[in-house]
Amino acid sequence: MTETKNNKQKGRQELPYERFIACGPESLTDAELLAILLRTGTRGEDTVSIGNKILQLPQGIHKGLLGLHYLSLEDLMSIKGIGTVKAVRIKCITELSRRMASLTAEKTLQFTNPASVAAYYMESMRHAETERTLLLLLNGRNHLLEEILLSQGTVNASLISTRDIFRHALRAQAVAILLVHNHPSGNPQPSGDDITVTRRINEAAILMDISFLDHIILGDNTYTSLRQEGLFS
Repeated sequence: MTETKNNKQKGRQELPYERFIACGPESLTDAELLAILLRTGTRGEDTVSIGNKILQLPQGIHKGLLGLHYLSLEDLMSIKGIGTVKAVRIKCITELSRRMASLTAEKTLQFTNPASVAAYYMESMRHAETERTLLLLLNGRNHLLEEILLSQGTVNASLISTRDIFRHALRAQAVAILLVHNHPSGNPQPSGDDITVTRRINEAAILMDISFLDHIILGDNTYTSLRQEGLFS
């Protein structure tokens, strides 16, 4: 009787593997995909149940798989049946997905194309919980010379120093510059401060004879180009 019960339990745990082999990964639910990564459950709970608990963890404005980017090792390990090894395995998968998305976008990256720039930096910045501002320094052919983390602010603001921007640009002998920053709220619409700072930098760039290509704000899988919005004047 006990042996039969154990065999049934084992069969339930192997089901995601069997369906993967028979029908492919697209046939699996998010919880079942996580179950395959977890490999083993715990007493009284199989891997699919644990996978569902992971997807239900508090994750801010994101739910389900997207929320995995925001979970810490401690968050994952708060679930019974997940230790350090399983938690690290899950975080490695989220990092691999981020890098794969960036490599795909890199093939079409053009710094004069806002959509291309947004696609490239989206995965590395849209999951950040505070505002981060990147300064991109470009040569005369609009090729990247250097990428600088200019500021990392609070959840509501990111301080940008015009003096620092042009100090970096002159040091690198950059011909053009571009700013990229994220809005943790997911809404890429520029604030009043964003517009003021952008216009101030543009005025300084004209005086310094350096081209200010754009200021791109990243939201949750969306973006705003202040150049395209006509906010440089």
